[in-house]
Amino acid sequence: QVQLVESGGGLVQAGGSLRLSCAASGRTFGIYVMGWFRQAPGKEREFVSSISWSGGSTYYADSVKGRFTISRDNAKNTVSLQMNSLKLEDTAVYHCAAARGPFGSRRSWYEYDYWGQGTQVTVSS
Repeated sequence: QVQLVESGGGLVQAGGSLRLSCAASGRTFGIYVMGWFRQAPGKEREFVSSISWSGGSTYYADSVKGRFTISRDNAKNTVSLQMNSLKLEDTAVYHCAAARGPFGSRRSWYEYDYWGQGTQVTVSS
């Protein structure tokens, strides 16, 4: 089992920045692709970004490309999402997720094996 705990969410004005972090514990010696998904009220969970085990490959949804940056530190078992130029439509609960295997864009939620509880990001005008 892998436990994932997100942090860093909050309230920010449009145009501002937030940095989300996800700490993994448990069987973290496994090899996992890590991803971020988000879910706004009344909407389906959507892919935001993912990163390969080595960190050498990163993937982004078109809606966040150029504004968000995903990174990971395997020594610390953490993955981060730097979010810049935030927009009102970025408001959602952001979830960290882990998928077994070293690579692959993993853009679908059902490809992931473990999930965090989520952290709320609210962007105000």
